Amino acid sequence: MSTLFASLGPALPDLEELYRTLHAQPELAFQEEKTALTVADRLTDLGWQVTTGVGRTGVVGVLRNGDGPVVMLRADMDALPVREQTGLPYASSVTAVDEAGNPVPVMHACGHDLHVTCLLGACAVLTAERDWQGTVVAVFQPGEESGYGARAMVDDGLFERFGTPDVILGQHVGPGPAGVVATCTGTVMGATDSIRVRLFGRGGHGSRPEATVDPVVMAASLVLRLQTVVSRSVAAQEPVVVTVGALHAGTTAAVIPDEAELAINVRTSSAAVRERVVELIGRLARAEATAAGATVEPEITSVYHLPATVNDAAATARVADAHRSFFGPQRVLPIPPTTASEDFGILGSACGAPSVYWFFGGIEPQRYLAASRAGRVDEDIPQNHAATFAPVVQPSLAVGVQAMVTAARAWLVAPGTPDGPADGNRD
Repeated sequence: MSTLFASLGPALPDLEELYRTLHAQPELAFQEEKTALTVADRLTDLGWQVTTGVGRTGVVGVLRNGDGPVVMLRADMDALPVREQTGLPYASSVTAVDEAGNPVPVMHACGHDLHVTCLLGACAVLTAERDWQGTVVAVFQPGEESGYGARAMVDDGLFERFGTPDVILGQHVGPGPAGVVATCTGTVMGATDSIRVRLFGRGGHGSRPEATVDPVVMAASLVLRLQTVVSRSVAAQEPVVVTVGALHAGTTAAVIPDEAELAINVRTSSAAVRERVVELIGRLARAEATAAGATVEPEITSVYHLPATVNDAAATARVADAHRSFFGPQRVLPIPPTTASEDFGILGSACGAPSVYWFFGGIEPQRYLAASRAGRVDEDIPQNHAATFAPVVQPSLAVGVQAMVTAARAWLVAPGTPDGPADGNRD
């Protein structure tokens, strides 16, 4: 590792500018046309074999460098319908049209712009410093926030077209101190379900509620009752989150509408608990409709389900050893599983390859330390998906590149090298 990253230093100013450009030009899920074009152009300039339009707007780059293991590296590209409030000079002012045809502000509130930049930086380092053998498959995935992106690429023949890898590696920037890398063995991120509940009442004049079945009151009551799913129906040691992220009903103050709609998000860590929570949501919705005198049962729709992200034990140990060797043990930390969710795990489960997912910090270290000492991390440190979330450019960017390259090189070694596989066989 002594000579590794000789090429990174001179490339950092360009990567920093790329990051700022991507941040200022966010695109919603499956609308990542400009981002995909930028990725494809850069990979082409590096001499990679490039395929676009995989899973609609995804990009796959392949670099072969002799016989050896196949390592898949993944970054997500899409942004969120959030109005940016960071105050940065490169803040987004972009608006787009969502799937429902509504104009919405767009922001890279989850750091996918940094993920793309880090993976492109890793591709550049692996291109310039080829004292390794094997094949790298770089996957730039669309639509992670929609829940459909990884599945779309798999359904479009990702593994049939580009081969089954020996390992799949992914990373995510988070609200920790920049310079730190963290992960765990086993379940690292929980499963998630997006559920839509439509409640049907009987509309009428706001002056005569007694002649109606008010779906707004029904929905408000259901929101409150859903809080008991976690507090009264699930064991305290089970990590479960139930969130009502949206409630839509009516158009004006003096009219009681015919229906109301709730968008519900569920996070769980086991199949049995997930099944129970989803069943409880349906039961409570039906009970509220019955109590209100509704004559039509609620419509309960599963919008999407993402499985838990599970890190392979042996592969995680290899990645953690590589990270500790490069960054030092004080900067590579173990963490407990998080209730956040990802579609990254779909890739490994679809092809049977072991996968490893880790996090790296994006908050200026002194700022994080001050918040931690004051016991105000939740109040003072923006979380992913917040309108104020924006990773500090450095050292986040450099660490993201280094973490991806060192993890990849844990497999990409010359045949016969000690501690490395001599061929493409998995552990």
